[in-house]
Amino acid sequence: MRRGRGARGHDSLVGFRTQKTEPAVVPHGLLKSARGSGTLNLSSRGLHQVPQSVYRLNVDAPEEAQEAVSFGGSDRWWEQTDLTKLLLSSNQLTELSEDLRLLPALTTLDLHDNKLQSLPRALGALQELRQLRLSHNQLGAVPLELFSLALLSSLTLQHNLLERLPPELGQLHSLTELDLSRNRLQELPSSLGDLSHLQKLNLENNQLSSLPDSVGRLSSLRVLECSENHLTALPSSVARLASLEQLFLRQNRLRLVPALPGASLKELYLADNQISELVWEQLCGLELLSSLELRGNKIHTLPEEALPRTLSRLDLSNNDISTLPPALGLLPRLTVLLLEGNPLRGIRRDLLTRGTMELLKYLRGRIKEDPGDASETPSGLSLPSHATVNLHSISTLKLLDYSNKQAVAVPDELFDAAAGLCITSVNFSKNQLSSAPSRLLGVASSLCDVDLGFNRLTCCGQELCALLQLQHLDLRNNLLCELPAALHNLSRLRSIILNFNRFKSFPDVLYELSALETVLLGNNQVVSVDAPRLQRLVHLSTLDLSNNDLLHVPPELGLCSALRCLSLEGNPFRTPRAAIVAKGSDAVLEYLRSRIPTS
Repeated sequence: MRRGRGARGHDSLVGFRTQKTEPAVVPHGLLKSARGSGTLNLSSRGLHQVPQSVYRLNVDAPEEAQEAVSFGGSDRWWEQTDLTKLLLSSNQLTELSEDLRLLPALTTLDLHDNKLQSLPRALGALQELRQLRLSHNQLGAVPLELFSLALLSSLTLQHNLLERLPPELGQLHSLTELDLSRNRLQELPSSLGDLSHLQKLNLENNQLSSLPDSVGRLSSLRVLECSENHLTALPSSVARLASLEQLFLRQNRLRLVPALPGASLKELYLADNQISELVWEQLCGLELLSSLELRGNKIHTLPEEALPRTLSRLDLSNNDISTLPPALGLLPRLTVLLLEGNPLRGIRRDLLTRGTMELLKYLRGRIKEDPGDASETPSGLSLPSHATVNLHSISTLKLLDYSNKQAVAVPDELFDAAAGLCITSVNFSKNQLSSAPSRLLGVASSLCDVDLGFNRLTCCGQELCALLQLQHLDLRNNLLCELPAALHNLSRLRSIILNFNRFKSFPDVLYELSALETVLLGNNQVVSVDAPRLQRLVHLSTLDLSNNDLLHVPPELGLCSALRCLSLEGNPFRTPRAAIVAKGSDAVLEYLRSRIPTS
């Protein structure tokens, strides 16, 4: 009789054989390493369930304990480290076992990108947990035990199916980051205001029509993201958020600029709302505001009084503004002014294409008694090129400015002065540069805005493709005829200006940049555009294809869901007729949609 089987062929070793199959899923070497390091990474392994050996990692003796061998200092299994970091992201998990309680030392648990529909109550046993990542799952609710995790500092729940949160949310007193974006939340509990250490709150893309008044008690809050909701107003208590630096309110239903905290706010994003009027009193108290985005509203006039003098970026694209107050030219730090898609009168179109500095200079010239432009006053450190390093701009505005020098290179002294600082903007326009300065890579981690317009660039090198935080890129008036495929790395890029170059086709890589809102490609030689691929750019609201060689305008352009400003004048196509183009973007888009065949 063969050993290991009973009288009826029963396999008496089946339990052992089951255990021996586990290392095929979780290699023995990984488990052994985890006992020494306290970290186990099982991401992207196609797991449908967590092997029992993972839960019992610090409970059961390892295989080597059963073997009669001697151990060196690194193999002493009895001196193992408790598991503190468990990474299970990008698998096929649908549930977790209550045996999760056998890992009480966990400080990080990463479960994002799975198929979880529920969580075990044993989650409450992980009282050492600091980071819990649950994004991109199918959670409709979370267990109340989660809210007993007193040390939890980061909780990410974006891309789930949550419709409500319980009042127990306010018990997470150590929380500094809470991401609830892309769920189905219609309201938030008032206990949200009890999260006194919260620094970043993301509520983007939910169904919120209001925020609780208690939000004003979030005294540590620095970033509040509420874009893509149904907000018609904010509670007045928001003005008490003394630490708030960034406020995102894009794509809501606001009709007025809400009450805002003046002492700390640096960036305000109000694009795609229903604001029709700007009142100077609403903005004059914002003493640190550097970026103001009001694109895609219904603003028809700007206040005669100057906007906050600290503004460096002002986006007024796609509004109903017909005139600009000359006082706008007195903003000493303004380097980016976007006005595309407005029915401006009294300002020549060619002046609008010359860039912000020329436009501001023109506005200053319309002031009868020009008080003088303080920004012209030389200051700072002299360079061998007789230019100046504006130390104030570098240290305070986080701006590297070396524009209008007609130089063939940017001096190293400028970059040396910025060493160790978080530079956010660069303006090297109106020079003779043939390529982007390689030292841009030294500020790549913080750079959001680059202006290389009016140079002699023939290609975009690796320097620009490596600026992963870049949101705005101005390359107008150069010698470019193509963009490199590596530019797809710029996943945050929201606007690109390519007017007056030598493009003969719409750059392929632009179809891949899903965050794009503005593409200006006027005055090139573009002969066609791929409308179905453009439809994938769901945020694209401004597209300038004027003065190109388009012989055909595809009707599918009318299906670009966010497109509000489409410039087509100056092309040799026959339809739509010039009379329709002259009526503006709405008329053109409506005409294009009417030309789509119906089946």
